[in-house]
Amino acid sequence: MRDRKLLNIELGRISPEEYKKREPSGLAIVLDNVRSAHNVGSAFRTADAFGADRIYLCGICATPPSAEIHKSALGAEDSVSWEKRDSALDAVEALKKQGYTVISVEQTVHSVKLDTFKPEKGKKYAIVFGNEVEGVGQEVVDASDMSLEVPQLGIKHSLNVSVCIGVILWHFRLNLS
Repeated sequence: MRDRKLLNIELGRISPEEYKKREPSGLAIVLDNVRSAHNVGSAFRTADAFGADRIYLCGICATPPSAEIHKSALGAEDSVSWEKRDSALDAVEALKKQGYTVISVEQTVHSVKLDTFKPEKGKKYAIVFGNEVEGVGQEVVDASDMSLEVPQLGIKHSLNVSVCIGVILWHFRLNLS
């Protein structure tokens, strides 16, 4: 069997304006001091791919417009709405008031393994991802409704934040679709 790659025009992608007008997914992303502009750009691109509604860029975090963000976002910074916050705790407190269940992606004493977690349809989720050095801040973990952990089999105990965002958002979209 011979297979042909699709041309970009055949993919039927929507415009950034159409993306913003679509039915909300109920998924928000909170980046807690994610310093790498390339990781922020990857977060935008992944958020766009899996239909997240908004990204909160908190603390020391690169923001658009940025050549480094654009390099990995490839324009997704124009489709996914974003907001700058002084801290992830500010964003979490505001999101909780808006009815979001806040989930920190972190290894904690009571974290739930991703493969055992099933998100509920119709609920709104704000998912917090930590920075490259310290992860999600303890005060944000304390303010969260729960912690979610990606099971890992190797010798390392962490994933790059952009990879982690992809794994988590895929799980949510798979279970919410």
